[in-house]
Formats: sequence, C-alpha cells, structure tokens
Amino acid sequence: MSMAFSTHKQHQHLPNLYGATAAPPPTPSAQPNHHTVTSSAAADALSNLLHRLPPTLSLPKRRSSTSATSPPPPTLSFSDPNFNHLLLSSGSELGFLQLTNHDIPSQLANSAETESLSLFELTRDQKESCFPKNWPLGFDADDDDEEEEDGDGKGESFCLDTECSTETTTDLSLTSLREFTRALEKLGLKIIDKLADAMGFDNSIGEDPTRFRSLMWISEGLHGDHDKPSGGFYPYVIGLQYQIRCQKYSLLKDSGSVSVSPQVDSIMVTLGDIAQVWSNGKLSKVRGRPMACLGDGNKSRFVSMSLLVTLPCNSRVTPLLPKVVGEEGTGDEDDESQVCGSKEEQEKRLFNSFSFEDYAWRVYNESYLFNDPLDRYRI
Repeated sequence: MSMAFSTHKQHQHLPNLYGATAAPPPTPSAQPNHHTVTSSAAADALSNLLHRLPPTLSLPKRRSSTSATSPPPPTLSFSDPNFNHLLLSSGSELGFLQLTNHDIPSQLANSAETESLSLFELTRDQKESCFPKNWPLGFDADDDDEEEEDGDGKGESFCLDTECSTETTTDLSLTSLREFTRALEKLGLKIIDKLADAMGFDNSIGEDPTRFRSLMWISEGLHGDHDKPSGGFYPYVIGLQYQIRCQKYSLLKDSGSVSVSPQVDSIMVTLGDIAQVWSNGKLSKVRGRPMACLGDGNKSRFVSMSLLVTLPCNSRVTPLLPKVVGEEGTGDEDDESQVCGSKEEQEKRLFNSFSFEDYAWRVYNESYLFNDPLDRYRI
C-alpha cells in the first residue's frame, strides 16, 4: 500500500473554441421553442458546431480524473540497496516520504499514544505545573480557546525533550513515550546521516548527536473540528511521525497544501527548512508539522505525535557546501570554510547564514501560511 497524495490546483481556463473570426454557436433563444428535441436534430446540431470550428482547433480533451493527483512518493526501506539514492531523489522532488520495515514496534507506538492522551486528561493547573513553559518546551494552549472545567481544552499541545521530563513528582507514567521518543530520534539521526552521505558532505553530520536537539510535539484534536495546528511552527531538519492508523494529513509545501495518506505502521518522514538550507536549496521542504485532516467524522479523540530533529538554540544555520580541494579549515567552530568552503568555490551559496534562535522565534510567533520564512535569507 503506498502513500497517495493530492494537491490543490488553480482553476484552468478553457480555450476559445471558436477563434477570433468564427461565429458563436446558436443560442437557445434563436432556436424553435420545442419542448423536446429528437436525437436526429441533436446530432445535426452537434455536426454543424464541429464544422464551424477553425481547422487548427479541436474540442478540449476531457480532464482526466487523476489530473489533480500526483504520482505517489516512493516507499523507502533501509534494506533497499539503493536507499541513499531514493532518499535523495524523494527529498529533492517532494520533501516527504514513508519509511517501512523499520525496527519500531507498533505496540510501543500504541502505548506511547495512550500515555500522550493521558496528558490531556490533566487539569489546566496540572498541565502548567508539570510542564512549565520554557520555550519551546512545555505546555501550550491557544489564547483564544476557552478552557473547559474538566481540563479538556482545544488547541493544546505539549513539547517535550527526549527524556519527557516533568517538573513535579506525579503519578504520571511516560515510560513508553520516552522509549518511543528515543527510538524515533535514533531513526531520525540515521536518516540524516544517510542523507548527508548521499549529498556528498565531507563529514557525517548524523554521527554527532550533540549537534542536534530532538523535540517530541504532542497535540490533540477531535474528529469533526476544523483543521487547525496546535502550537506554533518550529524549524527542524527532519520530522518523523508513526502512522498508528489510517489517517489523512495536510502538509504545507512552498507550492501549496498537499494531502497525504501514509500506510499504517509506516513512519512519515518530512524534510524541514534547516535541511533545505543545509542542502543549499537542493532539497524540498515541508513547513511545520503534518496536520491531521480531521474531517466531519465522529467526535473521537485524536493525538498527533511528531518527533522533530532540530538544532540547539545557539546554532548558526548555513549551507553545507563541499570544501574546495586543498582548502583547510582553521579549526575554529565558527570557521565557515569547514562546512561551506572558500569564496572561490564553484557552487554559489543561495542562503546567508543566520542565527537559529532568532529564526526559530520568528517562525514560531508569526504566521507564514503564504510567505516563505526563508526568503529573507536568500541571496
């Protein structure tokens, strides 16, 4: 079963069938006012219309029922000998894919979901005391949402570190969620390492876990609610989301909204804005986390668990361009020649380097539904 997805396109204008000099077809008012028309008369009318078309034109072809459906993205498996090539291909063309034959058991994902749902059973005071706001970590709720007395508010989300740390001693058990988060992080770093190898980076960036920071973003919705993301956008290198059940998602691409339906028990992988900058624009990206298309079904609860492999706040983001042969870095961590070569390198940089913390704060607190937040850093 593959991940099918569709895009929302602009309306297309039909061509002028009659040319600049051809007369329009007979209007209804010019015809005899018969209540019925014989099949012979209808055939004659159609024949006359066809003969009046200019010789260089023809009737427009009927739009195919699949015209709004793009080819399904490839399904990747680590056992595939061409994994690196397929990863780079799908990352460049789409920016998302589904991973199968991974080593994360479905039982662990289900247990983690159960524990995640228990977070939303807490009262508002418990949510804020157990997970104090320490941006981006902690509990967050949309200011416009009204909080119910039982604590079941809408537009709520939790952002946790890989330890799923809490501030107070409670009976809350997050053992499975913690194990699940670590497993996704390990998988994400492995994918980053293979992607770096496929792109020809000098160093395997995925082998250094201290270079990254992983965040587990948990949000809840109800089937029948309007599609609305919980929590702000946060920049990332790669995002992973385990597909526990059949569920349709909306991804925000630079070209518009894309609907995807991943295979059950697969892991949906999305490439983020940091990956696009690192690749110097070669990789496509998904803005923000996948958003569940909840539709108009029953009022069943739904929780989304997205693992974002991102960067520490003190990082700087810059394209990772190959070094020129013979060029040596100075050994300084801030020396860009270690990762992007000298000014004489053949490949031109498409992005200026920037502070990750400043960029993350801006993306999180501002709406970028129409404008690409990376535009201000493009050269």
